Amino acid sequence: MENIQIALSIVLMFFLLVSLHEWGHYYFARRAGILVREFAIGFGPKLFSIKRGETRYTLRLLPIGGFVRMAGEDPELVEVQPGQTLAVRVKDDQVTRLYLDRLDERSGVMRGEVKALDLEKDLYIALDVDGDIERYSLHPQALIIARGRETQIAPLDRQFGHKPVRKRALAIVAGPVMNFLLAFVLFATFLLIQGVPLENSSKVFISKVLPDTPAEQSGLTDGDWVKSVNGEPVGGDVDKFVAQINASKGKTMNWVVDRDGTDVPLTVTPDATTGKIGIYPAGEMRSPTAVETIQYAGNSMVEMTKIIFDSFRKLIFGEFKLDDLGGPVKTTQVSIEIAREGIDQLTLWAAMLSLYLGIFNLLPIPALDGSRLLFLGIEAIRGRPIDPNRESMVHLVGFAMLMLLMIVVTYNDIVGLVTN
Repeated sequence: MENIQIALSIVLMFFLLVSLHEWGHYYFARRAGILVREFAIGFGPKLFSIKRGETRYTLRLLPIGGFVRMAGEDPELVEVQPGQTLAVRVKDDQVTRLYLDRLDERSGVMRGEVKALDLEKDLYIALDVDGDIERYSLHPQALIIARGRETQIAPLDRQFGHKPVRKRALAIVAGPVMNFLLAFVLFATFLLIQGVPLENSSKVFISKVLPDTPAEQSGLTDGDWVKSVNGEPVGGDVDKFVAQINASKGKTMNWVVDRDGTDVPLTVTPDATTGKIGIYPAGEMRSPTAVETIQYAGNSMVEMTKIIFDSFRKLIFGEFKLDDLGGPVKTTQVSIEIAREGIDQLTLWAAMLSLYLGIFNLLPIPALDGSRLLFLGIEAIRGRPIDPNRESMVHLVGFAMLMLLMIVVTYNDIVGLVTN
């Protein structure tokens, strides 16, 4: 049962981190009037798909991220050309559907050869129907049906590339911003769960006993109040208590703990190498104030940001070995270990991951949000966009390199698991 809870917690954590990021893109794209074709969690083959309104929501096989596909970002998958024979459905003098195949099976439609059309600006189609040229306007949300799939047309004012730079930039930066906001909330939640030390605490408690450790083997449990160690009262000095443990590597210690009002004698032997026993000690705790919570969350984000950028620096200057890098497998493995320590530690870990994802996505690496923002910045300075084909090629190559790196680190993770 515990393993199921841990698995569900980790799935929920990853889903929250990715879906909130993509929701940021989705929400501000919709606010800008951009047609969002797909909201996807994961990459690769579809596992689940449902369409609501103009957007198709999909769950894909590979849980390594997600994406929001906006009209105009990529070449449209369906093209209609003059000279092509198709069928149209007309309602209120507007074409609402264009059928490109299985024309003989369609009822209540008009068939003809396309003489001219404009699916983006003027929104019309001219058909040769039995020698007569008929011109119809297109509904702005008209659907093209081909090979059993529906594709909504995207007028220029619904396409990503035809929106002002500021609106496009907002739709892109909103993803990482959502991760920053989530990290702030999770850091604050962690403090609310943990509490803050009570000034002049007179007791030391065991807030958490880790599994498969000397502490668990000795019989210590969460919530024990440590009254004495080797006959010496502990009081409320946590640092002194930890120092006593570290100074007793491999030596048996006699403890007395208060458990539900009863004194329980225990023998505890710290690890001979590390001097640790596998506990989280804490003094008496109190609930934090609103100001303390906000300060802690803000300070935690600042300190973690420094650590993340220091890691990037080490990576750039080759201070990391390949074995130090981790992909989805290693991240999941670490998440499982942390989840076993309790919901508080998993909350803190999720906050760190959310902050990391926000920062990483803002790096100017092709295919990431930072690179797209860089291209928009160049466009704003030049007064005109870079050739969309060149930009798409840059992002495509960058995405391929990221996937290759992901394969390498995942292989490294699996080899490490097998070796261990």
